Amino acid sequence: MNNQAMDLSETMQAVRACATQMDAHYGTTVFDEWGVVSLREEQARVLGYVGPRHEAFVKYFTRDLGGLRQSLLKGKHQVGDFEFARHAAGTSFEAFMALGAGLYLICNNTQTSMDEIAKNPRWLRAQVPFADLSERVCARSPREVW
Repeated sequence: MNNQAMDLSETMQAVRACATQMDAHYGTTVFDEWGVVSLREEQARVLGYVGPRHEAFVKYFTRDLGGLRQSLLKGKHQVGDFEFARHAAGTSFEAFMALGAGLYLICNNTQTSMDEIAKNPRWLRAQVPFADLSERVCARSPREVW
């Protein structure tokens, strides 16, 4: 694998591919929102987004952190670290992955909770592309210039 850092375009391409693979393994949409955000300088900035509610994602970002708020805002994550919020529902974010210093991938299903998603036995197989994305991010962490 190439050890060069990924730019935002390459990262978003990898995110889209991960979403497609997860959905194929799961049999339906796992996360309908995927956002790359910068939490540098104590202000959230959306750098890339795939999903049905871009404006609302930005507007309600702080509220929608929900159960991930404390862990995410600590900011002491290694590249590739991820966490799930089991009881997040609606627009509250279900997961995040650290992409770099102050850079995160936020994942959400606006229709159901992570707990409901995980009850489906296909969830185990659907996690494989997510873990693969984490490994890819570790190998080619995003450039600091975003």
